[in-house]
Amino acid sequence: MIWEKEADAAIKKVPFFVRKKVRNRVETFVSDKGGDRVTLKDVQALKKKFLSKGGMEKEIKGYDVSACFGGEGCPNSVAPSTGQLVKDIEALMEKANILAFLKSNVKGGLKFHHEFRVSISDCPNACSRPQIADIGIIGAAFPGITDEPCSQCEACVDACPEQAVTLNDKGPEINIEACLSCGKCIRACPTGTLGTGETGYRVLLGGRLGRHPRLGMEVPGILSHGEVLDLVRRCLEFYKTNSRNGKRFSHVLESISQIA
Repeated sequence: MIWEKEADAAIKKVPFFVRKKVRNRVETFVSDKGGDRVTLKDVQALKKKFLSKGGMEKEIKGYDVSACFGGEGCPNSVAPSTGQLVKDIEALMEKANILAFLKSNVKGGLKFHHEFRVSISDCPNACSRPQIADIGIIGAAFPGITDEPCSQCEACVDACPEQAVTLNDKGPEINIEACLSCGKCIRACPTGTLGTGETGYRVLLGGRLGRHPRLGMEVPGILSHGEVLDLVRRCLEFYKTNSRNGKRFSHVLESISQIA
C-alpha cells in the first residue's frame, strides 16, 4: 500500500500506542474500496468515522497485544518464540472476554485507552515500549560461563552497554544486578567462553502514561513461555476482580506481590 506524503504526516499525529492499529485500519478502508494508495482524504474520512458517536467503540476488541519487529531479522533479538507468545496471549484475552468485561464496567462509549495492553519486545532495547504497558514482556538471554578458556581479549567487556562484565584471571564475571540479559556479550565472545545460559522473558507490570505516568514494576527473574502465560492469566483475573468503571490495571495494582 502506497501512502501519500500528506496522509503519512497526518497518521504520525495519532498517539503512538494506537498508531499501528489506526494505520492498518486506514489501509483496510482503502483496500475495501479497491484502492492501493492512501490519501489525506482517506485518513480524514476514517477520522470522522472514529470520532462520530460510537464510531471508535466498533473498532475496539478490549485488548491490544503488540510486538516489535525483532522476529523479522533484528540482530538484537534474543526472545525464543515471540510470535507464538503473541498468539497464546491473545487466546488468553479472548478466553477472559475482556471486551464484555469493559462493556459492563465502563460508563459511556469505549475508547482505545480502555483496552488492556500487552507489549512484547524481543530485546532490552524495548522498541515496542513495554515499560508503559499494562504488561510488558522483554526477551532475555542471561550469559553463562562455559569450560572454554578465556583469551582475555575484553570483547565482552567492550560489548556490554551496562558495564556488567568484568575480567579476572580466570575469565569473565557477570554483575547480576547490572545485567539486562541482552546477549551482546555472548555474541561478542570469540572463544565461546561466554555462552547462552538462562533464556526467556523479563516481565513488567502496571506501566502507563497519562496524567500520572509510571514505569512497569519488574517481576524478579527470567520467566519461561509457560510461566509468562500463567502470570498473564493471573493478572487478568486480578484486573477483572478489582477494576471498576474502566480503571486501568496499573491503577489497581499497587505491588507485584498482589499477583503472587
